[in-house]
Amino acid sequence: MTEGKPAPLGLRERKKQATRAALVAAAVRLAAEHGAEHVTVDAISEAAEVSARTFFNYFDSRDDVFVMIGAESSARVRQAVLAAPCEASPLTALRDAMAAELAEIEQQQELWRLHSEVLRRSPHLLARSIGAHMADELALAETLAERIGAGSPLFSGDAESASPDDERRRRALDLYPRLLAAVGVAAVRVAVEHWCVRQDDVAFTDVFRETFEHLAAGLPAPPPADR
Repeated sequence: MTEGKPAPLGLRERKKQATRAALVAAAVRLAAEHGAEHVTVDAISEAAEVSARTFFNYFDSRDDVFVMIGAESSARVRQAVLAAPCEASPLTALRDAMAAELAEIEQQQELWRLHSEVLRRSPHLLARSIGAHMADELALAETLAERIGAGSPLFSGDAESASPDDERRRRALDLYPRLLAAVGVAAVRVAVEHWCVRQDDVAFTDVFRETFEHLAAGLPAPPPADR
């Protein structure tokens, strides 16, 4: 494990991230308006002001722009987990890595909402998205196992190679990293959902911090609410 912050991205990588984000945003907005089944690669590329050839530099197929929306973010979370200070607990390392990726969520809330709507209206995309999330969770568990010194001998470091049906990789992992990865992913989902219906009253960062405080405390029963 290499301690310290991940190396800052160069200009080329920042431009690539911006292009990928523009393609995702264009695809989601077009699908929300017209239905995913009616959105073409050419339409997405035109809306993002790039060529169709550029689209395929980032995604293997049209569906991938809806399904692999968080692939780069997931990779950065795994990198940050490994780069966290040695004295940080695994939960703290995971919390800080996720917090860094979610820092701009309040500015992207509309896109998150539209993406969820697109998936609800497209069962085949929803099914593929669930599979992608399971693959990300498995890769995150392997990263956490590596951090705590219980790395899987099958760890590849590549989320795209993870398969929800890969029993060999799951069998190679201990319970703790699998549980921590699943809990962390669930905590983010619950924090986002909780904030989305209360965003006029509370900041997302406060909800996120409170969520992980509950986890760190071992989820003790809260005090009775005042009546």
